[in-house]
Amino acid sequence: MSFDSPQANAKFAEKFSFPFPILSDEDKSMAVAYGAAADASAKYANRITVVVGADGRVESIFEKVDPRTHPEALLRDLTTAR
Repeated sequence: MSFDSPQANAKFAEKFSFPFPILSDEDKSMAVAYGAAADASAKYANRITVVVGADGRVESIFEKVDPRTHPEALLRDLTTAR
């Protein structure tokens, strides 16, 4: 999810061949609700990962992530937890 518009997120996802859409949080309400931003005046969201289960409940939160290594570590955690 990002603060960018749906159109900007679609272009980004296409550029990097993501097999999924990137959600848009232009009003920053989700970032504030999940703790990725202190308030709606934040210029950028903190890089965090929130894992939401099929039932809609938060399963885990990773508050500090390194975008270079986090995807592989997250996939490992998700596949071993199930």
